[in-house]
Amino acid sequence: MSETGARRLGTAVILLAALAAVTPLLIRGTTCGHDFDFHLASWFDALASWRQGIVYPRWAPSANYGAGEPRFIFYPPISWMLGAALGAVLPWKLVPVALTFLYLAGCGLATRALARLVLPEGAAALAGCIALSSGYALFSAYERSDFAELTGGFWLALVLLFALRQRAAGATIALRAFDGSAVPLALAIAGAWLSNAPVGVMASYLLAAAAAVTALTARSWAPVLRAAVSVALGIGLAALYLVPAAVEQSWVDMKQILGDPGYTVENNWLFARHAGAAMQLHDEELFRVSVIAVVMLAVAIVCLAVCWRRGLPRKDARVWLPLALIPFAALVLMLPVSDFVWNLLPKLRFLQFPWRWLLALEAPMGIFFAGAVWSTRPWRRAAAIAACAAICVASAVVAGRVFFQFCDEEDAVWAMLDTYHQGEGFAGTDEYEPPYADNSELSQDLPPSCLTRSATAKLGVLNQYQMYDWAPEQHSCDAAFDAARGSTAEHLRIDANAPHAGYLILRLRSYPAWAVRVNGQPLRNLPEREDGLIAVPVAQGFSRITADWTTTPDVWAGRGLSAAALILLIGLSWIERRMIMKRA
Repeated sequence: MSETGARRLGTAVILLAALAAVTPLLIRGTTCGHDFDFHLASWFDALASWRQGIVYPRWAPSANYGAGEPRFIFYPPISWMLGAALGAVLPWKLVPVALTFLYLAGCGLATRALARLVLPEGAAALAGCIALSSGYALFSAYERSDFAELTGGFWLALVLLFALRQRAAGATIALRAFDGSAVPLALAIAGAWLSNAPVGVMASYLLAAAAAVTALTARSWAPVLRAAVSVALGIGLAALYLVPAAVEQSWVDMKQILGDPGYTVENNWLFARHAGAAMQLHDEELFRVSVIAVVMLAVAIVCLAVCWRRGLPRKDARVWLPLALIPFAALVLMLPVSDFVWNLLPKLRFLQFPWRWLLALEAPMGIFFAGAVWSTRPWRRAAAIAACAAICVASAVVAGRVFFQFCDEEDAVWAMLDTYHQGEGFAGTDEYEPPYADNSELSQDLPPSCLTRSATAKLGVLNQYQMYDWAPEQHSCDAAFDAARGSTAEHLRIDANAPHAGYLILRLRSYPAWAVRVNGQPLRNLPEREDGLIAVPVAQGFSRITADWTTTPDVWAGRGLSAAALILLIGLSWIERRMIMKRA
């Protein structure tokens, strides 16, 4: 078979493996994992904003039961943009399945590309199949529904590929550093940060470690130079998201997510156990992911030992050594002995879960497995292919039976879509609430605006679920007014004819980017409410209230940095092409 034919066959095999991995979703329906509602609502809001002409949405209007939250400022855009794009062309019930398929297939294809540095085409395809069928990939897809983190299997493999690839051995440092790998490496770093912040942190540290090890083995500064330039440009490209997300953290209650005991590094070591009923579900999930970690680490280390006995690492130690260190580094980082490392390295604690490093293990494990079982003998090669197929099928079965999360009636895709169209909205995210507010104080079923005599008047009463509900017969609103025609996710207009002076409580969460005006006059220093809603003072009679989303200086700064990084990246691309031509 020709090289082109082998590559096409390898691609087809990986796509087939990804299809097998999502087959339980096609048979049983969508799995409603931990983050499913959050992602689905984000896709709804992003698509609706696009249809209103908002190219880069910042505000998620369905959160907090229609009061909204600045979700799209703090959550990286690739995941929710891709989900919204698929929702524009596919039935919503198929979007989670299609997105999972794409991410798993991307993981397999990127792993195959990395494996081809040290393995033949057939073995590289097997490596991709094993990586996408790994326990952690399917655990993230089925039990956690963490669509953003699923991208890590793709981006981390690409980071390793472009960090370890060498096209100009023996040339000058500049030619070795910029051999056509620096530009795609920068794009991979940018993609990681724009997909998931923990993946971005892992990609940056993984690149630093791979460059350091490669520099030592090659006795050259070229890998470090490539990594330094690429990470600077990659983070620069992602600045349009990173700068506002960093600067505006003080505008929300971001400490909520860091204060939850279930989200701290110390409570997520492998097989950790905690007292109290509140941590029971957490410990059950931690036990499952700990078992997955042990299995993946065992497979990786045993297969690495087999590869060593076969002499594969000695053929290209420059690539094998960084890959071989990943299982051991991941193991140490998942144990309490590494606590000082988590406290020492900047932003590492932002990962929260040490077992997230299993993402970095997926590709090396696949490569080690393929290197251990692949053979030039036809019957052994056939046995390896059969074993890989069996593993893919068995992994899909386990995911469908063990990790699959059944949907509550209100969490099913069509139920959430119906709730969205009715304008009822969904629960908000605690870390995106105003620092002085509390999501539990916010009422459901509020009108777009409510006239009260007091800026701090309580809206709604507690129901049997200890949540606040609002209804007209409660008489907490002296008058209620609808949003005017033409209101969008980032522009609200209320035309109110108030029977008396007072405060118009908008069903809109307060945020500094909102510019609020009454009859064209800007308002500042508005009163704070426990539920975080905007309270606007109005006089008796007609008033036109507008709230418009503004582009704050930090957003312009982020866009400027990204534009500058893009220009530099184009220049680097031209330099790399010239160097390649010079080498040829």
